[in-house]
Amino acid sequence: MTASPTHVIVGAGLAGANAARALREEGFDGRIVLIGDEADLPYDRPPLSKQYLRGETSPDDIRVLDADGWSQLDVDLVLGAAVTSVDIDGRHVTFGNGTTVGWDRLLLATGAEPRALPVRGGDLPGVHLLRRLADADRLRAALQRADRIVVVGAGWLGSEVAASARQMGVQVSLVEMGSVPLARTLGERVGSIYRDLHASNGVALHMRASVTAILGDRRATGVQLHDGTVLPADLVVVGVGVRPRAQLASRVGLAVGNGNGIEVDAELQTSAPGIYAAGDVASAWHPVLNRRLRVEHWANAIHQGRVAAANMLGANRPYDRQPYFFSDQYDLGMELTGHPDPAMEVVFRGDPSDGAFMAFWLADGRVSAAMNANIWDVTDTLRELVESGRPIASERLADPSEPLDALVSS
Repeated sequence: MTASPTHVIVGAGLAGANAARALREEGFDGRIVLIGDEADLPYDRPPLSKQYLRGETSPDDIRVLDADGWSQLDVDLVLGAAVTSVDIDGRHVTFGNGTTVGWDRLLLATGAEPRALPVRGGDLPGVHLLRRLADADRLRAALQRADRIVVVGAGWLGSEVAASARQMGVQVSLVEMGSVPLARTLGERVGSIYRDLHASNGVALHMRASVTAILGDRRATGVQLHDGTVLPADLVVVGVGVRPRAQLASRVGLAVGNGNGIEVDAELQTSAPGIYAAGDVASAWHPVLNRRLRVEHWANAIHQGRVAAANMLGANRPYDRQPYFFSDQYDLGMELTGHPDPAMEVVFRGDPSDGAFMAFWLADGRVSAAMNANIWDVTDTLRELVESGRPIASERLADPSEPLDALVSS
């Protein structure tokens, strides 16, 4: 490494932005170049489907730092620019205009991009994908003019957009191939809670349904389902998942796992020494779960970015955190710790119909994931419970008189 090294971060989302901050906090005094293909300063994405979409927050409210903050950190921000190639041997990146920047350590935090709906009419005006600040601005303006919309996909994004649209007074039809919202993440029993939540708030649910076409001549006017049902709409929101933006890594020969992101080891280093990856694009070896895990959540981007920064400076720190996620829909707020599998046994503490409960996903009698819904200040304890890996009787988990701390310590 040179006497005055340069560390380059490609991707100015949460992972990249937090890596840049962490480099300074860890004492790095060389040059930091943070490159993003959006023109906006780095920002939090979760509000884009919730508070920001509803007009309750401004761009200033969701920024990681303002321009002065980045200047004080002495980070060279290069925004609205795309890196087109990486020279691993020559250690430099190249922009579309031919400009190059050399690096001593490189972090790829290129994130993910939303999947389009591969049906006739999928590219019509009035069909919205939501990933970036500009997407949210367009969708919010469209929602303010709309009377009725169709949301395709009842994962986290689709469910949150549906909830926000209803809170804005728009009629919503929610289309999902699964039996309940969020079934692929939470399973049938917990997903049914969200089904009932949306139904009670006036959403027209179309479960076990697929879209065969988006209708309209000059713009989207409705959605046709597999059984011939037509759902009229002023606009259509597609939330059918994302794909990791690993094209740059693939082009330069880094290990990319079958479309599931850039493969990194437990210390977030890629197959090329000195190059790291973090956030939505990273398929990381998890030393506790003993398998690769690619997590598309806010907390993962923050913490992986920070660990990657430390390891760029030689810390050799494994990334072994349990996944964490949160969601707010209507009056139900939740936090999820761990990695649930829909096939796992689920144990409830409290009655979900009361609006405040916990859910535990069990594998071989051990808690693999835990969710607290409208019950707060228990996340740290639930994380300890998941990390403990000890068998716990279902009866104790379900018993509200049994203190959570006792479950962790016993």
